[in-house]
Amino acid sequence: MPDFIYLASQSPRRRQLLEQLGVRHELLLPNVEGDEAEDAEAIEVVLPGEAPTAYVERVTALKLDAAVARRARRQLPDAPILCSDTTVALGRTIYGKPDDAAHAARMLAELAGREHQVLTAVALQAEGQRLAALSVSRVRFGTMTPAQIAAYVASGEPLGKAGAYGIQGPVAQYVENLDGSYTGIMGLPLFETAGLLRAAGVLG
Repeated sequence: MPDFIYLASQSPRRRQLLEQLGVRHELLLPNVEGDEAEDAEAIEVVLPGEAPTAYVERVTALKLDAAVARRARRQLPDAPILCSDTTVALGRTIYGKPDDAAHAARMLAELAGREHQVLTAVALQAEGQRLAALSVSRVRFGTMTPAQIAAYVASGEPLGKAGAYGIQGPVAQYVENLDGSYTGIMGLPLFETAGLLRAAGVLG
């Protein structure tokens, strides 16, 4: 077994969390141009009537499929490949990454004062075996005034994040209650991830 894994994610938070586990890793990211160009955004399109759990598990599996093919195409050394995807859900409504600042503000206004779910799926491909896990957490935001939402959106942090927020940033001041995995809300649930890595022989 190699002494490293591939992380198929552009999220710096996932890198930091893997480092917290002491797992050596290399990034395995899609090319956005050239012969190898991959349309990563197409994978994240929600299917009609799709439930949040089914969505996040399907997207994670598709991202892992793409990463496995990418490693083979680039003729890189064989090593376990880790993928993860996070989505925010209010009931059956899925909140992905906002399109722009106005979209982010609308999302936050809908989440303010209410409880929502944060679902993070993790998948690991190792020696022909695929392992998967799901972390589901509940987060309740207190009320947020339009001015508070505008100030947070102006910081730029909501862009590129599911549900238009990062739990580790300034929005934490509005988190009234959190039930579940803090690292899962960040994007990589360490308890579940460590379990997969142990099953694959990467962690002791």
